[in-house]
Amino acid sequence: MAEAISVSAPISGTDRHLSLEAGKLAQLADGAVVGRIGDTVVLATATAARSVREGIDFFPLTVDIEERAYAAGKIPGSFFRREGRATDQAILTCRLIDRPLRPSFPKGFRNEVHVVGTILGADQVNPHDVLAINAASAALMISGIPFDGPIGAVRIAHSIDGVWVPHPSFEEGDASTFELVVAGRALTAEDDAEIAIMMVEAGGTERSFEFYAEGAPKVTEEVLAQGLEVAKRWIRESINLQRELVRAFVAARGEIKTIEFSALSDYGEDVWARVEAIGTAPLAEANQLSAKADRNQAVDDATAGVLEALAEEFAGRAGEVKAAVRALTKKLVRKRIIEEGIRIDGRTTSDIRPLSVEIDLLPTAHGSALFQRGETQVLNVTTLGMPRMNQLLDTISPDDSKRYMHHYNFPPYSTGEAGQMRGPRRRDIGHGMLAERALLPVVPSEEDFPYTLRLVSDVLASNGSTSMASVCGSSLSLMAAGVPIAAPVAGIAMGLVHEGDDYVTLTDILGAEDAFGDMDFKVAGTADAVTALQLDTKIDGLPADVLAKALHQAKVARLQILAVMEAAIAEPRSEVATSAPKIVSMQIPIDKIGEVIGPKGKVINTLQQETGADISVDDDGMVGTVTIGARDSGAVEEARRRISLILDPPSAEIGEVYQGKVVNLTKFGAFVNVLPGRDGLLHISKLSSLAGGRRVGAVEDVLTLGQPIEVRVDDIDQQGKVSLSLAGMEGENGVPVERPRGSELKDGGSSNGGSSFASFEDAFEAELVEEFGDLGPGSAGEGRPGERRRSRPRRR
Repeated sequence: MAEAISVSAPISGTDRHLSLEAGKLAQLADGAVVGRIGDTVVLATATAARSVREGIDFFPLTVDIEERAYAAGKIPGSFFRREGRATDQAILTCRLIDRPLRPSFPKGFRNEVHVVGTILGADQVNPHDVLAINAASAALMISGIPFDGPIGAVRIAHSIDGVWVPHPSFEEGDASTFELVVAGRALTAEDDAEIAIMMVEAGGTERSFEFYAEGAPKVTEEVLAQGLEVAKRWIRESINLQRELVRAFVAARGEIKTIEFSALSDYGEDVWARVEAIGTAPLAEANQLSAKADRNQAVDDATAGVLEALAEEFAGRAGEVKAAVRALTKKLVRKRIIEEGIRIDGRTTSDIRPLSVEIDLLPTAHGSALFQRGETQVLNVTTLGMPRMNQLLDTISPDDSKRYMHHYNFPPYSTGEAGQMRGPRRRDIGHGMLAERALLPVVPSEEDFPYTLRLVSDVLASNGSTSMASVCGSSLSLMAAGVPIAAPVAGIAMGLVHEGDDYVTLTDILGAEDAFGDMDFKVAGTADAVTALQLDTKIDGLPADVLAKALHQAKVARLQILAVMEAAIAEPRSEVATSAPKIVSMQIPIDKIGEVIGPKGKVINTLQQETGADISVDDDGMVGTVTIGARDSGAVEEARRRISLILDPPSAEIGEVYQGKVVNLTKFGAFVNVLPGRDGLLHISKLSSLAGGRRVGAVEDVLTLGQPIEVRVDDIDQQGKVSLSLAGMEGENGVPVERPRGSELKDGGSSNGGSSFASFEDAFEAELVEEFGDLGPGSAGEGRPGERRRSRPRRR
C-alpha cells in the first residue's frame, strides 16, 4: 500500500488542525485528497475526461456529495437500510463546492469533470461542508486537470459578544447570531497574497433574534463587510496548506502532468466580425424594450435576420452565428449600463420594478400571499400542523428533526416555456433553502408557538430574483397565518457590471442581467438586521468600497419593499386562521407521561376519540410535553382539562354517589371510572341486584365495557384504592343503602386514566370467603408478620 503524503496546520484562533492527505486512497482518480478537522473526515476525488463530448457547448462540471451513514455510526433508516437519494444538506454542499470551483477552470475548457466528496467520518462536532470545499480544491490541484486554484474556504460565526469565530462547531454555531461561509482564491503566489472573494453563503441562526433581545449586537451590513474581510485570514491559511500539499506531492511522486486539452470557442473571429457589423443596430434596438416577452421576440427576430443574412457566407455554421449574437447582446447590454446608466428595461441602476402585494388569496389555506415585482410573481402558502408533523431527518448531522420547512417550485410555464415536471431540481432545493434560511431567525420558538410550519413558494412568473420574491411572500403569508414572527423580512437581488476601473451596482436585477453581469448578490433581512446573504462573483476580487456600496444600496431597496409589505399587513394576526388547528402545549412531570398515555395508549386514544383533539406526548429526558391540537378550540380546552385532572386527579369521597363508566371487566368484578384519573372496583358479589337478586356467575352477564353506571363509594384504603357498590343496593345486613343526606349525584367524566383502584388481593380474598366460607387465620392476610400464607384452594 502506498505511503500517504500528509500536511497539517493549526487553525488560528482555535485548538483544532486542518490536515490534508494524498496518495493513499482512491489512487486511480486523477486527484484524491482526504481532508480532516477533528474526527470529521472527507475524501474528495477529481476526475476528467480526456476528450470533449461531441456537440457540447458548455463546461460539464458535476459535483456530488456522498454522505455515508457509517460516518456517524448510523444505519440508514430507510426500508432498504442503505443510502438513497442525496439529502437536502448534501445538495447544498454540492452547490457550495460548485460555485467557487466552476469559474476557476480555463475559458474554453469543455472536458467533463467530476468531483465527488465522500463523507467518511462525521464526529457530530465539526461540520463537513467547508472541509469538503477545501479538500475538493486540493484534489484538483494535484490532479493535472487545468484549474486556476487553490480555492480556500472557511465558516465564521458571529458570537453573542460580537466576535467572529473561525470553523465553529455545531454547538458554537447554534450559540451564535450569524454564520458566514466564504470561499476565495489568492491573486498572487505569495503566502500573504490578497484574497479575492468568490462565493458567500450566510444566514442568521435559529436564536438570532432571541440573542438580539438579550443584548447581542445585531448583524448589519457593516458587520457583514467586516466579516468578509476577517474571513480572508483563514482562507489564506487553507490556500497555503494546499500549496504545501502540492509541493510535498511533487517531491514524492514527481511533477504533475497537466491534461492536454484544446480550448473551444463558440464562434470564430470571422463570424464575430460579421455578426457585429450586421447585428449591432437591430439587437441594440431590441434590447431597449422593457417587457420581457416583447424583448425576447424582438431579439429572436433580430437573430433570425442575422442568420438569414449570413446563411450563405457561413453555411453550416449557424451555431456559431447564434453564439456570436448572444455574445454581442451581452456586450451591448453591458455597454449601455456602463456608459448611460440605463438598463435593459429602461430603469436606472438603483430603481426597483413596480411592486404588488396581496394576502388571503386562498380560502382554505392557513395563510397565503402573492408577491409580484415587475414580471416576477410568487405565490406563497403557509400551512400549520401538529408537532408530530415535524420532518424527521435521516442524516449524518446532529439534527434529527425539522419544524420549519420551505419548499420552492419552479415550473416551466413560469418562463413561458414548455417542459416536464419531474420533482425538485438542485436549483429548486437551493433556492428554497435560501428563503428558509432568511426567515428562520424570525420564526418563533416551539415553546412560544407549538406548530410545525411548512411554506411553499410556487413561482408563477419569473424574470429575475424569484428566491428573494419567495422571501417576501413568506413573510406576508406567515403574518397572514397568525405566526408571531419577530419582524417581517424582505429580500433583494443585486448585480454588478465591471469594465476597467468602473463598477456599476444594479438593484433588482433581471434574469438577463444576472446572466450578463459579473455578480449575483442576494440580501435578505429585517429593517435593522441581515438574516441571509448569498454572493457569487465572476471577477477577481471585489473592492471593499464597492462591496460596502452594494450592501448599502441593497438595504435602501429592502426598506422600500418592507414599506409596501407593511401597507398590506403591518404585523402578524393575533390568532391563527379558522381553518388552522388550535394548538396548546403543557409541560408535565416525566413520571406522569405513562398516566397520560395509559396502558397500550388506551388513555390518550380515548381522550382523542371523545374530545376530537389530536394529542401528542414527547419528552427531552427531563420533562414531558403534551401538545393538544384541533380546529375547534373547545375540543382543545376540554382535552387540556381532562389531562389536568389526570395529572392532579380529584379525590373521591366515601358515601358519595357518582355517575361512572365501566372501563375494565375482570373475573372478580368491574373497574368503574368515577372521576378523571380515578377508578374503583365494583366487586362481582355486589352485582346481584342487576341479576334479580341471583348470584352473578360472570361479570360480562350484567355489565359491558363503556356502560354508564351509578355507583357509591364504600371505602378508600390507605393506598387510595376505591371500593364501590351499586347506588341503592342493599347492604350486607339487608338494610337498603341510602344516600347521605344532602349528597348529589356526581359526574365522574369519561376519562379512563389514572391508577387508583381497589386491591386485587382483597377482592379475591372476599370472593373466596363468599364461596368457601372462613378459611381460618391467615387466609385474608391476618397471619403473624413474616408468616407464610397457606396455599389457596383452586376454584372448582
